[in-house]
Amino acid sequence: MRNIDETINDIVRPLADALQEFIFFEITIWGVHFPWIVMWLMIAAVFFTFYFRFINILGFGHALRLVRGDYSSEDDKGEITHFEALATALSGTVGIGNIGGVAIVISIGGPGALFWLMVAGFLSMSTKFVECVAGVMYRREHADGTISGGPMYYLEYGLRERGLGIIAKPMGYVYAMAMVIGCLGIRNMFQSNQAFEQFVYVTGADSSYFVDKGWLFGIVLTILVGMVIIGGIRGIARVTGSMVPFMAILYLICAVTIIAMHYDRIPWAIGAVFQNAFAPDAAIGGVIGVMILGFKRAVFSNEAGIGSAPIAHSAVKTNEPVTEGYVGLLEPFIDTVVICSLTALVILTTIYDPSMTGEGVQGVELTSRAFGSTISWSVIPLSIVAILFAFSTIISWSYYGLKGWTYIFGESRVIKSIFKLIFCLFVVLGCTIQLDAVLDFSDAMVFIVALPNVIGLYILAPVIKKELKRYQGKLSDGTIRSNRK
Repeated sequence: MRNIDETINDIVRPLADALQEFIFFEITIWGVHFPWIVMWLMIAAVFFTFYFRFINILGFGHALRLVRGDYSSEDDKGEITHFEALATALSGTVGIGNIGGVAIVISIGGPGALFWLMVAGFLSMSTKFVECVAGVMYRREHADGTISGGPMYYLEYGLRERGLGIIAKPMGYVYAMAMVIGCLGIRNMFQSNQAFEQFVYVTGADSSYFVDKGWLFGIVLTILVGMVIIGGIRGIARVTGSMVPFMAILYLICAVTIIAMHYDRIPWAIGAVFQNAFAPDAAIGGVIGVMILGFKRAVFSNEAGIGSAPIAHSAVKTNEPVTEGYVGLLEPFIDTVVICSLTALVILTTIYDPSMTGEGVQGVELTSRAFGSTISWSVIPLSIVAILFAFSTIISWSYYGLKGWTYIFGESRVIKSIFKLIFCLFVVLGCTIQLDAVLDFSDAMVFIVALPNVIGLYILAPVIKKELKRYQGKLSDGTIRSNRK
């Protein structure tokens, strides 16, 4: 008798393969093969960086002051603070990819790949700025004080404002539907599955009591997820506001400690990064590794251009949309430039050997070997961090999926409850059955939203630029002042 997961996989597999083939169809430029979606997202990042005059660099200091609360007011419309919005969005991007994905980049492209990873991170900051400004500009406030925003809304209302009403609503629906499917698969089931695998490893690996009890772990995880998401964005923000700093600091302490214990290798590692950055093999490995892993593989890096994070940023307490654009640009910096770079340096200063370049060693395994080679028990806190990363991703994406769901079906309490029940059910399924075809399908759906999202951002770019100039003018003439004495 066939298992239910085999039956579902057989049904979904043809559609998943077709969609994956379309989204990740490879083009060839100068002998380099990569999915067209990668080129689509990187062109957008470069364009927005120049169009907004390097806002990713020049706006960095103001972004830090906003997160600190220098310009915040309790009278502003919204549900969560700038810091909570950033923490919630970061919890959806900082994940297993920061531990394993960057290891694959290094194993494929060598030390020079780290340079391209950082370049991609800096460029992505500009795209994130544009997305977050648009998210707040076109958000909607409901009678109960809750906020709905994100690409669904700026695609509908923004394009309609620009005289493109005929495609506005359809593009909003396409985005919302893809977000619902994506959140249930690659951002729910896959994360819960990875969390379970890390839990089994920490509790004894193959000899663990829980090795065949995925259902039990799934039920416990579901209860924890349900307790958080029942409170909406405010409940999620309270948890992520505490969890994200904790897990980030824990990981940074572990990584910096390992690097410091191999201080004699630091000069070689940094030199190798810049020396090999433009070597043919390293450049190819960097471009393919960083772009594919950062944008293709489940958006594990920073999600710039996908539009998911602006859904959380839209709920921020502010009357100035541009402020959240500044805050949003910090995401790729923290996620990609800081955390991913530290992971790479851990590998380069410990176990990296030039002979492994091109092998594509398993990511989490390689990172675990790098930590364990110096402090054998360090793999335990690493696994704990991985579980926390997975949990935080699940709860953040529950909100993204919910907003896509309510955009399609309405904002009633019953409609919201139905989605939350479905979402929690998928958490358990992720720990108990293998639905590879469903994950592949949802992976492609997450990426397909980059097509309407980036088109919408191009169309709205002049409007956002005008809003930026207005805000900067207010800062210059003192209309907007810091509340810090």
